[in-house]
Amino acid sequence: MTRATTVRAVLAAAVLLVSVFITLTMSPRLGLDLQGGTRMVLQAKDSATAKADRESTDRTMEVLRQRIDSLGVAEPALTRSGEDRIIVELPDVQDPRQAAEVIGKTAQLGFHAVQEPGGETSGDRTLPDEQGTPLALGPERLSGAGVKDATAQFDAQQGAGWSVALDFHGDAGKEWQRLTGDAACHPAGDQKRRVAIVLDGKVISSPQVDPSVGCEVGLPSGSTQITGSFSADEARDLALLIKGGALPVPVEIVEQRTVGPTLGAAAIDASARAALIGAAATALFITFMYRLFGALAALALAAYGVISYAALVALGVTLTLPGLAGFVLAIGMAVDANVLVFERAREEYADRRSRSLRSSLTAGFRNAWSAVADSNVTTLIAAALLFLLGSGPVKGFGVTLAIGVLASMFSALVIARALTEFAAGSRFVNDYRGVNGIARPGRVRTWLNARDPQLFRAPRRWLGVSAALVLVAVTGILVRGVDLGVEFTGGRLVEYSTSRPVDVETARDTIAAAGFDGAEVTTADDHDLSVRTGKLDNAGEHALRTALAEVGGETTKVRDELIGPSLGDELRRNALIALGVAVFVQLAYLAARFRWTFAVASVGALVHDVIILVGAFAWLARPVDGIFLAALLTVIGYSVNDSVVVFDRVRELWARNRRTPIADVANRAVLQTVPRTVNTGMGAMFILVALAVLGGDSLADFALALLIGICVGTYSSVMTAVPGALLLERSSKAPPPARKRAPKRGAEAGRTRRRDPSDNGARV
Repeated sequence: MTRATTVRAVLAAAVLLVSVFITLTMSPRLGLDLQGGTRMVLQAKDSATAKADRESTDRTMEVLRQRIDSLGVAEPALTRSGEDRIIVELPDVQDPRQAAEVIGKTAQLGFHAVQEPGGETSGDRTLPDEQGTPLALGPERLSGAGVKDATAQFDAQQGAGWSVALDFHGDAGKEWQRLTGDAACHPAGDQKRRVAIVLDGKVISSPQVDPSVGCEVGLPSGSTQITGSFSADEARDLALLIKGGALPVPVEIVEQRTVGPTLGAAAIDASARAALIGAAATALFITFMYRLFGALAALALAAYGVISYAALVALGVTLTLPGLAGFVLAIGMAVDANVLVFERAREEYADRRSRSLRSSLTAGFRNAWSAVADSNVTTLIAAALLFLLGSGPVKGFGVTLAIGVLASMFSALVIARALTEFAAGSRFVNDYRGVNGIARPGRVRTWLNARDPQLFRAPRRWLGVSAALVLVAVTGILVRGVDLGVEFTGGRLVEYSTSRPVDVETARDTIAAAGFDGAEVTTADDHDLSVRTGKLDNAGEHALRTALAEVGGETTKVRDELIGPSLGDELRRNALIALGVAVFVQLAYLAARFRWTFAVASVGALVHDVIILVGAFAWLARPVDGIFLAALLTVIGYSVNDSVVVFDRVRELWARNRRTPIADVANRAVLQTVPRTVNTGMGAMFILVALAVLGGDSLADFALALLIGICVGTYSSVMTAVPGALLLERSSKAPPPARKRAPKRGAEAGRTRRRDPSDNGARV
């Protein structure tokens, strides 16, 4: 065993031990759809400056969404109910009362000069300061709208404890400097040297301007702190309220209760069984294709599951149903990395029969590295941008996807490599070629080599087929229309109380049998049901209630409200901006790493896949909702991943044979990568088929979207992206890619080879 293999083995063992410890000692945070959580109904009220209408309620929703994201609640659900009500669902909230207090505050912040009490210049009103002493406040000089940022800080050296640092916008910063400069003109200890900071009609701090500040000089924007004997939680909450902004209108919490999960226990168990069966089928398939090395890769895949789960638990990420999309894509990428390595090792062993099994495996890891790195980097770019620019479910998807991708790379390039390199050193594995899995060519490779089909003699034909598929999809969108889910369109929320206990699965099946397939059912207890659906007239509501009465006995309607879309205009706009920026950044990255022709062709194939997937759901009359959005993001990542692998091989072969026509090079590259494409797609599809068949209605559409997307993405990466790049290359005058330098060998390589990785008296 080499030193590098030993380092990998030790690193893998250490990470696995830590992951197992976290898995056994820490509990995950489950989303509202898995375990329930807190559900609040907020009533918007008229204020002196704004009326609680639809527009102001929508703006209030966006401010609340920012506050909830800052609280660390992943994948919250906010919906407008009628004109002036907002329904907030918070999964796995530890202290609902604290969350309700922070969310519901209007956060009206103002900065006032302090005047002489009882004098002619006495201010507009008198309020007690933080110690209860009356303060005469002058007119508000500066509002909280001028605050640019607010952060909680702890000052251990000065002993000031927790404080809130403020930074102001340009004009507001100048006004703050004038306010503190005027106060500094009074002697130390004078009341008028203080500045009162008022939050929601209460003085939260009234610090003296520090004696070091000169008259008419004032404090600059970036050096201001609010102090006042805050605890850590008080400082964080205050910073959150100030930074989150003031609500356009005041809100009142008219209802707060704990709700049950959207998915019943039976559905969660079925989903878990489906995932385990699918993962087991994937492991058996990889073992069948690559024998011993495939079995070792399956062990590394199991390690990926433990590591990624432990990372999510340790970071406090909320696990939700849409979050499964990130895991599915990451599992596919973990399998893909191993398949890439093993297929390259097969090529190396076949090209140089005198080469040892270990050296062939090492060459496979080295030659597959660029494709693995590029495909994972493009996915991480998309995940980072979705997290930074998105919110709600889009942000949650970005987190789970990024963690999954990093864990999959570690399992494939560290754990799987350590296991296979250790096995490659065994004499038994070397002597029996049928055992190791890479000493013999695969069946797909043998079949292709025997026939040597010429795929790209007429690239326009393939583009014509792709255009026809897009036309069929667009026709479905125009003719059948897109069935937007309740998250996009709004709908109706009806709550019932039954005389007999009804579990959520029975209620869901009963409602579906009555013709309301898309209804979302939740429970607060065995006698209370909430049904959320799209357009529902009074006759439909009566039919729904009659159906529930058959299983629940006497059924009483407790509540009936029209609800607005949970994916508000700003959330949808941010999601589209995040997707657009992600595609643009990926385009730039691929153009820099490959060629602009390859980058444009890859993005074209991505757009092709998105249109076909949406069109397929239009023809099938399946709903396009939040879960579909997660599946669509997954398909985008898979499509780019596939195209990167193909173009990486095109670049490599073309650099070796610069005078060979690009069409011949592309044909050879596709034939060499087809085994990888087939094996990777099969590995991912085992999991998705299991989820579609065994996961129940809650996962059926999710799995169906991914199945369609993977099939279309596999096709487009070869038959759309490559022909598109060939046509673009005909108009491009750029020379073929330069050939990479051959790696140094022997003693020289040994010298240059890199090692493998692993108050009181407050002041302002």
